[in-house]
Amino acid sequence: MSELHDAHKRRMARMPWLYFRAKPAVLAWAQPWQAELLAQLHRTEDVALDPSCFVAPDADLVAEPGRRIEAGPRCAFAAGVFVHGPVTLGADVSLNPHVTLDGGAAGIHIGEGTRIATGARLFAFDHGMAPGRPIREQPTRSEGIRVGADVWIGANAGITDGVTVGDHAVVAMGAVLTRDVPAWAIVGGVPAAVIGDRRDR
Repeated sequence: MSELHDAHKRRMARMPWLYFRAKPAVLAWAQPWQAELLAQLHRTEDVALDPSCFVAPDADLVAEPGRRIEAGPRCAFAAGVFVHGPVTLGADVSLNPHVTLDGGAAGIHIGEGTRIATGARLFAFDHGMAPGRPIREQPTRSEGIRVGADVWIGANAGITDGVTVGDHAVVAMGAVLTRDVPAWAIVGGVPAAVIGDRRDR
């Protein structure tokens, strides 16, 4: 039975929706497994994760004092996810495999129901580029990133510091956001530009 459980755990880690849709017989062992992982994170990091969250064993949540990670009910942190606080996730946010969120100093806030696809990167800080000093000595700034509710961020998309994404927006695969995105907009390209509106679909 342990081999079967290990296989289920591996699948759930990469596809967390399997955990949320699991039958009672699976939840009988999966919920204690998740409770143990969450308890360990609460002991070692500055996190406030709802007990209903799913965290893959190899998800890396780094939340030293002053850089808290908060997640509402039914959030998912899939395999290979890296989150460095401060980060706040509303209910039902999913971070699919290998998503990176770095909150810088100002933080990242993601609204309820937002889906972030594999490989997306959100960095809420930036380096200076003045020619008079090496990059390694440049100061950093952090304005923060805000992503609204019911947003879909496509695979390998990037969002830079200071950007706000409005509710219900869609970010195309591989897009790089350097400016704010209106609610309901569909954006794509590098740098990203508005290419449609969800309400027209």
